[in-house]
Amino acid sequence: METLKVGELKSNFSHILQRVQAGEEIIISFGKKDKKIAVLVPYDKYISDSPRPLGILKGKAKCIIGDDFQISDEELIVS
Repeated sequence: METLKVGELKSNFSHILQRVQAGEEIIISFGKKDKKIAVLVPYDKYISDSPRPLGILKGKAKCIIGDDFQISDEELIVS
Protein backbone atom coordinates (compact mmCIF):
# COMPACT_ATOMS: atom_id res chain seq x y z
CA MET A 1 0.00 0.00 0.00
CA GLU A 2 1.50 3.30 -1.11
CA THR A 3 1.47 6.45 1.05
CA LEU A 4 0.91 9.84 -0.61
CA LYS A 5 1.04 13.33 0.84
CA VAL A 6 -2.03 15.53 0.44
CA GLY A 7 -0.20 17.70 -2.12
CA GLU A 8 0.57 14.66 -4.28
CA LEU A 9 -3.06 13.59 -4.06
CA LYS A 10 -4.27 17.04 -5.11
CA SER A 11 -1.83 17.21 -8.02
CA ASN A 12 -2.71 13.77 -9.39
CA PHE A 13 -6.28 13.35 -8.18
CA SER A 14 -7.77 11.86 -11.37
CA HIS A 15 -4.88 9.44 -11.79
CA ILE A 16 -5.09 8.39 -8.12
CA LEU A 17 -8.83 7.76 -8.46
CA GLN A 18 -8.17 5.54 -11.49
CA ARG A 19 -5.68 3.52 -9.43
CA VAL A 20 -8.18 3.17 -6.58
CA GLN A 21 -10.90 2.17 -9.05
CA ALA A 22 -8.54 -0.53 -10.34
CA GLY A 23 -8.39 -2.00 -6.82
CA GLU A 24 -5.40 -0.28 -5.25
CA GLU A 25 -5.54 1.07 -1.68
CA ILE A 26 -3.67 4.31 -0.94
CA ILE A 27 -2.77 5.92 2.40
CA ILE A 28 -2.99 9.72 2.65
CA SER A 29 -0.57 11.55 4.96
CA PHE A 30 -0.72 15.16 6.13
CA GLY A 31 1.44 17.75 7.84
CA LYS A 32 5.12 18.15 8.53
CA LYS A 33 5.24 14.83 10.34
CA ASP A 34 3.38 13.05 7.51
CA LYS A 35 0.76 11.74 9.90
CA LYS A 36 -1.36 9.07 8.24
CA ILE A 37 -4.93 10.38 8.24
CA ALA A 38 -6.91 8.35 5.71
CA VAL A 39 -6.98 5.39 3.36
CA LEU A 40 -8.55 5.48 -0.07
CA VAL A 41 -10.11 2.12 -0.85
CA PRO A 42 -12.30 0.97 -3.72
CA TYR A 43 -15.97 1.45 -2.92
CA ASP A 44 -16.68 -2.26 -3.43
CA LYS A 45 -14.29 -3.10 -0.58
CA TYR A 46 -15.81 -0.41 1.65
CA ILE A 47 -19.42 -1.55 1.19
CA SER A 48 -20.12 -5.21 1.81
CA ASP A 49 -23.38 -7.05 1.32
CA SER A 50 -22.47 -9.69 3.86
CA PRO A 51 -23.02 -9.00 7.56
CA ARG A 52 -20.00 -8.74 9.81
CA PRO A 53 -19.36 -11.86 11.89
CA LEU A 54 -19.50 -11.69 15.67
CA GLY A 55 -15.98 -13.08 16.02
CA ILE A 56 -15.73 -16.01 18.40
CA LEU A 57 -19.50 -15.98 18.87
CA LYS A 58 -20.18 -16.49 15.16
CA GLY A 59 -23.09 -18.86 14.84
CA LYS A 60 -23.67 -18.86 18.61
CA ALA A 61 -25.14 -15.41 19.22
CA LYS A 62 -26.59 -12.43 17.46
CA CYS A 63 -27.14 -8.78 18.23
CA ILE A 64 -30.04 -6.78 16.84
CA ILE A 65 -30.34 -3.08 17.60
CA GLY A 66 -33.88 -1.80 17.17
CA ASP A 67 -34.74 1.25 15.09
CA ASP A 68 -36.06 2.98 18.22
CA PHE A 69 -32.76 2.59 20.15
CA GLN A 70 -31.56 5.89 21.60
CA ILE A 71 -28.68 6.80 23.88
CA SER A 72 -27.24 10.20 24.67
CA ASP A 73 -23.52 10.93 24.52
CA GLU A 74 -23.49 11.31 28.32
CA GLU A 75 -25.16 7.93 28.86
CA LEU A 76 -22.66 6.28 26.52
CA ILE A 77 -19.68 7.81 28.33
CA VAL A 78 -20.98 6.87 31.79
CA SER A 79 -21.85 3.27 30.89
